Amino acid sequence: MGTDNFFDNKSEEELWVLYKKTKEPKIRDFLIKQYAPLVKYVAGKVAMGKPGNIEYDDLVGFGVFGLIDAIEKFDPEKNVKFKTYAVTRIRGSIYDELRAIDWVPRSVRQIAKEIELAINTIEARTGKVATDQEIAEQLNVDIREFYSSMTKISSTSLLSLSDTWYSGDDNDKISIMDTIESPNTLNPDVSVEREAVKDLIVKAINELPDKEKKVLVLYYYEDLTLKEIGEVLEVTESRVSQLHTKAIIRLKAKLAEIKEGIY
Repeated sequence: MGTDNFFDNKSEEELWVLYKKTKEPKIRDFLIKQYAPLVKYVAGKVAMGKPGNIEYDDLVGFGVFGLIDAIEKFDPEKNVKFKTYAVTRIRGSIYDELRAIDWVPRSVRQIAKEIELAINTIEARTGKVATDQEIAEQLNVDIREFYSSMTKISSTSLLSLSDTWYSGDDNDKISIMDTIESPNTLNPDVSVEREAVKDLIVKAINELPDKEKKVLVLYYYEDLTLKEIGEVLEVTESRVSQLHTKAIIRLKAKLAEIKEGIY
């Protein structure tokens, strides 16, 4: 297929059309190289709070498989940008590998579940947002132990966001993370039911306490680091990590209630 000049004379749209027709390896390799920074970007986002035994380079390696999968399955005729499509595939590939090696201890999973249940119980009883002190009392621990638990489960919060929350016909799946990162971006052929599910998740996000909601917005929409968010909110980086983790657990608790009402 000639040299690099071939790529200089073709727009990306033309390359996609040509690749779908020919499956030419050189075009695929060009696209992989072109979007390699996207893999590093997603891996960097996933790396937040990752356990010490998981290296950033490992996350990048996992993500490359997702990028290749995205290139193979992307349909340029659909009204969806490749970058938007690829991010979901890359992130999914990384999480699939993390699940496969099962790096989250069972004890940590259990703590997260207990906190989620405590939040549900308190808010069902009071009709108000559960405070840290109320959650600690519900768990029968002091506030310092509660904060220590939040630190322990911070590494699991992003992984739990990637769990499928809704699955409809034709393998039509949606996770909480999909909604947080792209609340208004739906494929044109998406089902009405799936759109309704997204609306429910957005509603649950909007009902979070102000600081927790701000952390999600600044991290996922504004793309700020935890340190930068700390500067905006005038709190420490560890406090931001704690707020992020609480937001995710509270969000899962709210969605568990909604899900019970749907099914």
